[in-house]
Amino acid sequence: MLLCVTASHKTAPFELLERLSRTPDDVASTLVDMTPCVQGAVVLATCNRFEAYVEMDEPVTAAGAIGVEAVLEAVEQTTGVSAAEFEGAYAVHTGRRVPEHLFSVASGLESVVSGEGEIAGQVRRALTSARKGGTTSPELERLFQRASQAQRKVKNVTALGRAGRSLVRLALELADSRIADWSAERVLLVGTGAYAAVTLATLRERGAVDISVYSPSGRAAIFAAKHGIRPVAEADYERTAAHSSLLITCTSATEPVLGPAHLQRPVGPIAVSTAACPVAHGSQLVVDLGMPRNVDPAVASLEGVALLDLETIRLHAPLEELQATDAARSVVREAADTFHVVGSRQSVTPSVVALRSHIFGLLESEIARARTRGDADGRVEQALRHLAGVLLHTPTTRAHELAAAGRADEFAAALEALYGVVPPATAADASESSIA
Repeated sequence: MLLCVTASHKTAPFELLERLSRTPDDVASTLVDMTPCVQGAVVLATCNRFEAYVEMDEPVTAAGAIGVEAVLEAVEQTTGVSAAEFEGAYAVHTGRRVPEHLFSVASGLESVVSGEGEIAGQVRRALTSARKGGTTSPELERLFQRASQAQRKVKNVTALGRAGRSLVRLALELADSRIADWSAERVLLVGTGAYAAVTLATLRERGAVDISVYSPSGRAAIFAAKHGIRPVAEADYERTAAHSSLLITCTSATEPVLGPAHLQRPVGPIAVSTAACPVAHGSQLVVDLGMPRNVDPAVASLEGVALLDLETIRLHAPLEELQATDAARSVVREAADTFHVVGSRQSVTPSVVALRSHIFGLLESEIARARTRGDADGRVEQALRHLAGVLLHTPTTRAHELAAAGRADEFAAALEALYGVVPPATAADASESSIA
């Protein structure tokens, strides 16, 4: 069975999400290693959500409760967030609700800004990370691949993608109220990852031209050369930060990379002219897009410094575009229903194969007997094969109908009662149960 434990901006405080996001890659491996009935785990951790998708061994009694308990224990071991702290901050989805929830998340329907584009890539990267860690499973693979397909369909057939805006774009729109002329801003970008590239493109769209970049991990020169901006060396970071009018941080660092000490203006000239810099008038805007926080909240107490962080951005998110959202949710529900039907049909496959094997075994015996009795022209064999196909058609169709209704076990029970045939998977499960 599939299970999802989710904490998001809708259910959990920002500080808790920040703590949960510090070591997300360790949660999945810990979960799989410590719980034998967990067949796979994928963890999705972003600035606004923390979700563990788990496949549990179906025959296990109370698999859902065991799965939730295992997730909470893994979270506590890896992030330090106890079950008591987590209580009330998460929701649980099981069965059919899991694909619908993930498809909604991947499509941006559950984001701070409805339809934002970054989440689709984050969902794909969560699966890639699970593959690298060896924690995924066939059903989770199918789930996340279908999530990407659903997201693309939502993007192609609804207006959600056009109506929604990214967190970066929303942050800069909020900054508009403080910035009269983007071309006059001295911008310092801290970070060189995917968010930094999106941020840089959005800054240029608004007219910013004086942009430099600093990387705590030492990749500023490469990023700067690729994008045609100035790199900032470690030795120049504090001086550049203090003389910048707009600072945007978007790194994956687990500790703040910008604090009050960086913004205390040092004495002495900076390498680049500050003639057009609004800092001279005592105004600096710091935008923190990092998760965990890249900026020490104490910078907001400095005179002339304003801090815009993800918590503030979330509070200012616009209302959803209702019509586009409704259309997108219809697409998601349809995709989730299809996922469930296909999965159910796959679950009944062992029973159908067992029935066909049984019938065809009897068929071959009868054909062999017919041949010994002189069926030289093969007409008896042809008639028998046609009859077998006719006899199998109705129970095969019925098996898929029962599976789609969640009643695949009834078909397996009928097969055993009528023919004494037990599918291999069912027989293995029964053997394991008797051993336990």
